[in-house]
Amino acid sequence: MSNVICSCLLGDNAKVRLRLSQLLHSEMESIYGPASEEASGNICEVELQGCRREFFLNNTGEPFAIGQQIIIETDGGYDFGIVYSTGTIARKKFQLKGLEKSGQQCPEVLRVADDNDKQAIIDLKKRQSEIREICLNKIKKHELELKLVDVELRMDQQKLSVYYTSSHRVDFRMLVRDLAGEFKARIQMVQITTREEARRANAFGPCGCLLCCSSWLPKIHANPFAEKSQYTETSSTDSHTFNITGLCNRPKCCLGYSKHEKGCQSQTNGHMSLPSVGSRVSTPEGPAVVENVDSQKKLIWLRYQKSNQTRRFTADKFNSLFVKK
Repeated sequence: MSNVICSCLLGDNAKVRLRLSQLLHSEMESIYGPASEEASGNICEVELQGCRREFFLNNTGEPFAIGQQIIIETDGGYDFGIVYSTGTIARKKFQLKGLEKSGQQCPEVLRVADDNDKQAIIDLKKRQSEIREICLNKIKKHELELKLVDVELRMDQQKLSVYYTSSHRVDFRMLVRDLAGEFKARIQMVQITTREEARRANAFGPCGCLLCCSSWLPKIHANPFAEKSQYTETSSTDSHTFNITGLCNRPKCCLGYSKHEKGCQSQTNGHMSLPSVGSRVSTPEGPAVVENVDSQKKLIWLRYQKSNQTRRFTADKFNSLFVKK
């Protein structure tokens, strides 16, 4: 795993995530219907440093726009964030996470960031490389066996969070004292997993898109699928074999969303002829064209040229109806 590329909220990768959220809000009415005043409420989802998202109460009396910089309250101080979702979308996410039933009190948004706040945020992000270099030197000085992943200095400069990975327990008490004397702030050492390291890397995957864990996944699962061998078997039978390991050296999160039904798995080992997309078929209703083929689930879609309608067939039924024996 490479070092963190950009865990800040002002980079180009963050703009991609905000654009995804804007597209979702633009389709809000077609998904959920017209937003009611009760459904909207004053809950907003805010993206913090390191691709983290939390919910806050908007008691400022003014609506927020996606991508707007705001100042939020945190434990004993304040920090900055960017509005990620509002209104019905934020309320739905809040309910799906079960936070409404838990009765947990959300922190509040203090104010919208003004010009002075925005300049302070820019100055703070410029210090990140300097802070990181100091932390690296301190780690080498104390000869600690850990890998520094990222550092976060809170906007009020009263708390410094140091994210690291390590294969074993590390005694970093002397390091904390050294860093506290250097930055005059409370030091928080946070050990993270390789999956969380990949999220903070905010990089691009081999598919050319932003990592799922950095862009849209709300939670990183320890194992997105249980049957790893299933993908090994299916990939060997397909012509489009792919690597199932992500940048975190763990199974890719996206594979958990392409898991096939067990009932179809037993058919993958059999030899069943499937038509190619675009081939023409003569049917009692007239000529048809194979529009799509799912080789895993053994499904075939036909589009009839006269009626322009589409029908789905299983491979068994397709072969029994249209393939000459």
